[in-house]
Amino acid sequence: MHINKVASVTTIDRIAERLDESVDFLYDVANEMEPEDGVISVYGAGDHEILAFTDFGVENLVELVKIHKELKSRHEL
Repeated sequence: MHINKVASVTTIDRIAERLDESVDFLYDVANEMEPEDGVISVYGAGDHEILAFTDFGVENLVELVKIHKELKSRHEL
Protein backbone atom coordinates (compact mmCIF):
# COMPACT_ATOMS: atom_id res chain seq x y z
CA MET A 1 0.00 0.00 0.00
CA HIS A 2 1.36 3.41 -1.01
CA ILE A 3 1.28 6.05 1.69
CA ASN A 4 1.36 9.66 0.57
CA LYS A 5 3.82 11.63 2.69
CA VAL A 6 2.91 15.18 1.72
CA ALA A 7 3.01 17.28 4.88
CA SER A 8 2.14 20.63 3.32
CA VAL A 9 1.27 22.36 0.07
CA THR A 10 1.75 25.89 -1.24
CA THR A 11 -1.07 27.83 -2.86
CA ILE A 12 -0.79 29.24 -6.35
CA ASP A 13 -1.19 32.76 -4.92
CA ARG A 14 1.89 32.36 -2.75
CA ILE A 15 3.92 30.90 -5.61
CA ALA A 16 2.87 33.81 -7.83
CA GLU A 17 4.21 36.22 -5.20
CA ARG A 18 7.50 34.34 -4.92
CA LEU A 19 8.00 34.14 -8.68
CA ASP A 20 6.68 37.64 -9.35
CA GLU A 21 4.22 36.20 -11.86
CA SER A 22 0.49 36.70 -12.26
CA VAL A 23 -1.83 34.10 -10.79
CA ASP A 24 -3.68 33.94 -14.12
CA PHE A 25 -0.46 33.08 -15.96
CA LEU A 26 0.35 30.35 -13.44
CA TYR A 27 -3.18 28.94 -13.75
CA ASP A 28 -2.69 28.74 -17.53
CA VAL A 29 0.64 26.96 -17.08
CA ALA A 30 -0.69 24.62 -14.38
CA ASN A 31 -3.50 23.49 -16.70
CA GLU A 32 -0.91 21.19 -18.27
CA MET A 33 -0.24 19.46 -14.95
CA GLU A 34 -1.85 16.33 -13.50
CA PRO A 35 -2.14 15.30 -9.84
CA GLU A 36 0.89 13.02 -10.23
CA ASP A 37 2.85 16.18 -11.16
CA GLY A 38 2.19 17.56 -7.67
CA VAL A 39 -0.83 19.81 -8.22
CA ILE A 40 -4.07 19.49 -6.26
CA SER A 41 -7.33 21.39 -6.04
CA VAL A 42 -8.27 22.68 -2.59
CA TYR A 43 -11.93 23.45 -1.96
CA GLY A 44 -12.97 25.97 0.67
CA ALA A 45 -16.16 27.56 1.88
CA GLY A 46 -18.82 28.05 -0.73
CA ASP A 47 -17.48 27.03 -4.08
CA HIS A 48 -14.05 28.58 -3.52
CA GLU A 49 -11.36 26.49 -5.22
CA ILE A 50 -7.64 27.17 -5.38
CA LEU A 51 -4.72 25.24 -6.80
CA ALA A 52 -1.99 24.12 -4.45
CA PHE A 53 1.30 22.38 -5.08
CA THR A 54 3.51 19.93 -3.25
CA ASP A 55 7.24 20.70 -3.23
CA PHE A 56 7.53 18.42 -6.26
CA GLY A 57 4.66 20.30 -7.89
CA VAL A 58 6.35 23.67 -7.33
CA GLU A 59 9.48 22.35 -9.03
CA ASN A 60 7.41 21.13 -11.98
CA LEU A 61 5.50 24.41 -12.20
CA VAL A 62 8.73 26.44 -12.20
CA GLU A 63 10.09 24.28 -15.03
CA LEU A 64 6.90 24.72 -17.03
CA VAL A 65 7.05 28.50 -16.52
CA LYS A 66 10.59 28.50 -17.92
CA ILE A 67 9.45 26.48 -20.93
CA HIS A 68 6.50 28.79 -21.58
CA LYS A 69 8.72 31.88 -21.39
CA GLU A 70 11.30 30.33 -23.75
CA LEU A 71 8.59 29.42 -26.26
CA LYS A 72 7.08 32.89 -26.02
CA SER A 73 10.44 34.58 -26.63
CA ARG A 74 11.05 32.33 -29.68
CA HIS A 75 7.69 33.29 -31.15
CA GLU A 76 8.46 36.98 -30.66
CA LEU A 77 11.60 36.78 -32.80
